[in-house]
This record gives sequence, C-alpha cells and structure tokens, in this order.
Amino acid sequence: MPHLESHLDPEVLTLLAIGEPVATPAEQDHLSSCPRCAVELSALTRTVVAGRSTVLLEDLESPPERVWSRISEELGFSAPAATSGAAAAAEIDPAAETARMNPADVGAPRSTGGTAQTPVPRRRRSGLIRGLFVLAASVAVLGVVVGGWALTRQATVVELASAELTAFPDHPGAVGSAVVVERGDERVIEVTLEADVDPDSNREVWLITEDATEIISLGMLEGQTGEFVVPDAVDLREFVLVDVSDEPVDGDPTHSGDSIVRGALDFA
Repeated sequence: MPHLESHLDPEVLTLLAIGEPVATPAEQDHLSSCPRCAVELSALTRTVVAGRSTVLLEDLESPPERVWSRISEELGFSAPAATSGAAAAAEIDPAAETARMNPADVGAPRSTGGTAQTPVPRRRRSGLIRGLFVLAASVAVLGVVVGGWALTRQATVVELASAELTAFPDHPGAVGSAVVVERGDERVIEVTLEADVDPDSNREVWLITEDATEIISLGMLEGQTGEFVVPDAVDLREFVLVDVSDEPVDGDPTHSGDSIVRGALDFA
C-alpha cells in the first residue's frame, strides 16, 4: 500500500473530525503512523465534541447578555450572528449539511478500498471548514470569558454587616466578633470568640430578634472561629443579635441561658 510523502491536507483532517469518511486508504495508513496528523485530528475532534455538547451548556448558569456581546466582539460577529456555542455546532452538523445538499451537486462516488463514499461538494466543504474553525474559536473564547465570569462571581465576597460581641458578667475577658458576608448565593456569618469556657461544654451560635422573642440556632462553634450559613428565610434586620452561649452536654436543644458574648449587627 503506498504511503503519503507529506502530511494530510487540513481539509481532510477537518472533514474527518466532523465525521465525514473522506480518507483514502493511503491517507488512513498515513494517519495511523503519523503522530503529528493524529494529534491535529484529535484536537479538531475535541473541538467538535465540545461544540456539539449541550449537557455542559445546560449545566452552566446562563451568563448575562454582556458576556455573549464580548464573545461576538472577540470573534468579529455582527450582533445577531452568534448567540451561543450550540448555534455554531449546529452549523457544522453533517446530517444537517447532507439534508441541505442538492443531489445534483453530488459527484461520483470516491473509492475508499471497496466501500463507495459520497463526498461533500467542494463549496460545502469550504463552509464546513470555516464553520469548524469558527467553532474552535467560539469554544476557546467562551471558555475564557464564561469561565472568568464564573470564577469572578464565585470569588466576590461582599460584607453586609458586622458586630462586636461583648462579654456577659459570668464570662469576664471574653471577646468576639461576627461578620456577615455574601459569598455567591449564600449569606455567611463568620464568628470568632476568645473565652475561657469549660472544655466539656459546647459553644453554640444563635441569631436572636432585638426583643428576644425569637431565636434561631446556627450550630456549634468548634475552636475559636467558625462560619455559619444563614438560612434564606431569615431576615437579619429582624434577627439582629448574634449570641454565643455556653451549652452543657445535656441533650436539651434550647438556649441554656448562659450567654458568653452577644452583639447587634451593624448594617453600615
């Protein structure tokens, strides 16, 4: 079987990546023995798979319109041209391309070792190749822009309120603080406490209304610092007091009445 003296034509690699069986026996033999062409085909195939994947796009939180605008600007699209990577993938779907072809444009079958294959017309090939490289660019830009947007969003921490926690008479010298931050979609209270407490007892963090008629437990404070997620239904402007209590190990889930420190949140 003859071997190719040069590498495969980029057009052939592109068509193979999108599922078109266009390689001759000599080209197939070259592909199986040439690391360079194999790597190029693998990279193009990964691009096609990424572009056609709808699971990944559905799992991602939909970015705001400004993200798609930036993608369009990077790729030089006009405003209505590119709305998502899925649209670019649809443009190079082989089944869709075949359905759109005019039978009169299809030439004679090309022999590939005994199996007749119908080649894609030259004018269609050019469109497919351009579409694939546009898709590759789309996937790359989408990954950078959307990924950067998501990471920035996750990393953003906004302080909402804070409180200095002062000691009760039975715990002189105790001192603490509480800071409420918004981290992504969660509100978190970061509590610190320095106090001489019985090592056999528990320190529990509470939210209490200003008139002390309602109380919510956020959990046990392990060590000197801890983070506690505030339930979505809790209005911190009502449950404005942060309290840390000394709780005996007695199985009683209610407040012991022995507060170590307490302070009111300041929403300045």
